[in-house]
This record gives sequence, C-alpha cells and structure tokens, in this order.
Amino acid sequence: MAPVAMFPLGSVLMPHTPLALRLFEPRYLTMLGHLLDHDDPQFGVTMIERGSEVGGGEQRSRIGTMARIVQVTSAAEAMHVVAVGGERVVVTEWLHDHPYPRADVAPLAPLVWDDALAPLLDETEAIVRRVVGRATMYGDLLGTVRWDASTEVSDEPIEAVWQLAAIAPLGDFDRQRLLHATTVGGLLRQVIDLTLEQEILIGRPASPDE
Repeated sequence: MAPVAMFPLGSVLMPHTPLALRLFEPRYLTMLGHLLDHDDPQFGVTMIERGSEVGGGEQRSRIGTMARIVQVTSAAEAMHVVAVGGERVVVTEWLHDHPYPRADVAPLAPLVWDDALAPLLDETEAIVRRVVGRATMYGDLLGTVRWDASTEVSDEPIEAVWQLAAIAPLGDFDRQRLLHATTVGGLLRQVIDLTLEQEILIGRPASPDE
C-alpha cells in the first residue's frame, strides 16, 4: 500500500463503528484537504499509548483501523468529520510527521464468521447490554460507557461482533487488546471475559434472576 495518512487518537476505533472528529490543528486540516482530493478518502487511526495527541511526539500503537470519511461540515474554527471504521491494519513503518502523520501499513486478515458461533454472539450481546445498562444505572463511575445499552448492531455477524466490542464498557487498553483478535470466537470470548470483569468492578453484579 502507498503511505497512509494517520490520525493517532487517545481512543480505539473498532471496525464498522462511527468516529466523529473535530479538526482544528493545522496539520490535520492539511491532511483533510489532501484526503478530500480523492474519490474514497480514508485515513488510519491508531491509539496513543503514551503522550498527547496534540503536538506530536506520542507513543503510538502498531495495530489500528482504517477510517472512511462519510461526512464533512465546517464550523467557525474547526472542521467536523464523521468516518466509519473499516479494515484493521498494522503499521510497518512510521514516516515523517510533516505535514501530517503518515505510515506504511499492511492489512490484517479479516475475521471469518462461522454460523456455529451464533449462540456465542447472542450470549455476548446479552452480557454487553446488561453490563452497559448496569454501569449507566450506577453512574458509570469507571467512565467506560460510550454507547447506550439499546444501541442497535448490524444484522451482518462480523459487523455485529465488532460493534459489540465497541459498545462493551471497557477501557482503551482493553479495546486495543480486542483489536488484535485473530478469530471471531476468540474475540467474542475476550469481550465476555473483559465485560464480566467490569461488572465486578461496578460493585453490583447481577442477581441470578436478572
């Protein structure tokens, strides 16, 4: 692949989930202008593991997600961008950040669905929605809830799996772990395990009748 424009963030973008950005730094406004010259504007998103996303010099994760721009609107002092996560990529080499961050990337193998995993997907969805609801009920003291418990997911299984991974009330380092998944079954089990760990931290686990 040709060098890809990159946007390091303090959060993780999962495939098949939306991303809203407010761009005001000159380097990212320049990046947006260059991207909009293309018919299919895309950029890579990686999590900042240490440091700040403002000004550069941060430590960035190697596994990220491509994001396709679907909407751009302008405001007085910024541009507002909505993108949707696509394929996962691994950064093979970071290039110079001037005029904006860029990297050579390679695609990661997409996850492959197996209909035998349907019950596990249903279980994962039930647990994620329950724990998000409980976290919201008790004030989200851990600050991990980013989606409503009733958020709809796709009818397409692979998309739904990644969307549930995004909805799960997890911290960003746990989300980054999920982004490394190599199988659907492994990803679903990780989502369940990490979400149940969060339920314990909430302090009010579900009763047997719930």
